[in-house]
Amino acid sequence: MTRAFVFPGQGAQTVGMGRALAEAYPAAKAVFDEVDEALGEKLSGLIWEGDQEALTLTENAQPALMATSIAALRALEAEGIAATSASFVAGHSLGEYSALCAAGALELSDTARLLRLRGRAMQEAVPVGAGAMAALLGLDFAAAAQVAAEAAAAGPGGEVCQAANDNDPAQVVVSGHRAAVERAVEIAKARGAKRAVLLPVSAPFHCALMAPAARVMAAALDEVRIEAPLVPVVANVRAEAVSDPALIRRLLVEQVTGSVRWRESVEWMAARGVTAFWEIGAGKALSGMIRRIAKEAGTRAVGTPEDVAAAKAEA
Repeated sequence: MTRAFVFPGQGAQTVGMGRALAEAYPAAKAVFDEVDEALGEKLSGLIWEGDQEALTLTENAQPALMATSIAALRALEAEGIAATSASFVAGHSLGEYSALCAAGALELSDTARLLRLRGRAMQEAVPVGAGAMAALLGLDFAAAAQVAAEAAAAGPGGEVCQAANDNDPAQVVVSGHRAAVERAVEIAKARGAKRAVLLPVSAPFHCALMAPAARVMAAALDEVRIEAPLVPVVANVRAEAVSDPALIRRLLVEQVTGSVRWRESVEWMAARGVTAFWEIGAGKALSGMIRRIAKEAGTRAVGTPEDVAAAKAEA
């Protein structure tokens, strides 16, 4: 079995995630402790006992999801399954930071601080209500990109609407100015999309409107040490493995405004022999996407002690 470890992005967060792992594995508890210390606050309290609305705030959700993913990885490691047992690691949007941390390219404390900053910068890049994102279901990436382009062109000059997430063969998310995204929803429905719906997000991620956030991250990443990863990391904006620290740094900046090429990333790994994808952390959203992309591959979610035990039995 050739496997890849994949790490979820925003939207997977739930109050209580990772708590059972921390109670069962000292190494998992140490992850939450280190993240709390790095941020100078008890994020673990919010994760385990807090308010779902507060946890969903971008600046909280991003480091919280990363902490949960790395805690799950540490639990696997305690059972003898190291990150280096994977042929590749990859993550969806913020999950790419989790993947880089898992592969030893970023220190855990640096990753937490970067994601807190990234969350705030992305939230502040666009005034609340000015942007939006929408999921177009039943259209492939080329059709969705055309819908986005037409929606932008139909409005006043300078409006943005871009294909932001290429999630799987029939799910593409578009992002941009609210009016343009609303037009994209109507155009997509007219083109035969099964569904086209606005998403409950606080900002238009992964489009040109995130340029201010990209500048913030460029400055922050310049101050952080990035090592060559121990496992090849498949980058969102390239949909292929990268290992050079300077390139990783540049692609993390490009990722803020660039498309998340998840479908292509999974296809790239499957074409190189990956037959099992383990989703490390909260939720099972990536597993569902992967089953629609690489139909022959197996998937496994690893987010609880029971999941870790099942993974150990399979390994």
